[in-house]
Amino acid sequence: MAVVAVTGAKGLVGTALRKQLEQSGHKVIRITRSTRLPEDPALIAWNVQTGELQGKALQDVEAIIHLAGENIAAGRWNDELMAKIRDSRVPATQKLAEFVAENAPNVKTFLCASAIGYYGDREDELLTEASAPGLTSSPGFDKGFMSAVCQAWEAALTPLSEKNVRVAKMRFGIVLSKRGGALAKMLPPFLLGMGGPLASGKQYMSWIGLEDLARAIVHVLHTDSLHGQINMVSPNPVRNSEFTKALGKALFRPTFAPVPAMGMRILFGKMADEVLMASARVLPLRLQETGFEFTTPQIGPALKQALK
Repeated sequence: MAVVAVTGAKGLVGTALRKQLEQSGHKVIRITRSTRLPEDPALIAWNVQTGELQGKALQDVEAIIHLAGENIAAGRWNDELMAKIRDSRVPATQKLAEFVAENAPNVKTFLCASAIGYYGDREDELLTEASAPGLTSSPGFDKGFMSAVCQAWEAALTPLSEKNVRVAKMRFGIVLSKRGGALAKMLPPFLLGMGGPLASGKQYMSWIGLEDLARAIVHVLHTDSLHGQINMVSPNPVRNSEFTKALGKALFRPTFAPVPAMGMRILFGKMADEVLMASARVLPLRLQETGFEFTTPQIGPALKQALK
């Protein structure tokens, strides 16, 4: 099996992914931004400013899985946090891709996280990997920020494609886990019986269980025909109102307290419109076409699994 290097390996997705990779027989190398490393053959130092990777293990790496990026739920969105979200993805990925393309000839596969934010707010439209990106109003922090970031993030991988490296742009949906991400942020008000639909509740949420996501990434790694854009979501997106009822049921809590749009904008800043109230009804056609099977394709069982 291949030697696989992973950025963001200690994060929510990275931790689950490392377990899946090791169970599949792969040797996993962590790419870390720490500048002071012990003599450890399982670590590679990454200079985010230059993209440079340092470590003897790099010469053995056949595939890189790039998950690192500022947590979009790190706090209330303002211009400073949005700049961190953008810069941790676009220039960082660009420099890493350039370095790997020129200095790591043994790397034949590069899988990079992206997000379904690529599609923007599309109401009830069914979205597949062939769908166009969302509209952006400017290169700055106005409406369409997440779509603009995702488009630039994916474009940053061009140096690798030019070197005939297999590149997969994995567009993650909402990852379900009580240990982090959006679901962990939702739990406190729901546990207090104060959960409810966001704004109208009509917006579609495209989601995936953490374990299914880790399995899907390994599936992409093992499937040579999978390259380009790949939607990493359950085949059953749900409206926010349905998600809310399912979460309340899983927690044995009422869900009668809708959160108004204005309240969300006060609490979350521009993230309210860009993420929480945006509607993305996304399907994982390429995963399904290549035979991937979800263990929790329905929201009710997926939430129960995530809350264990």
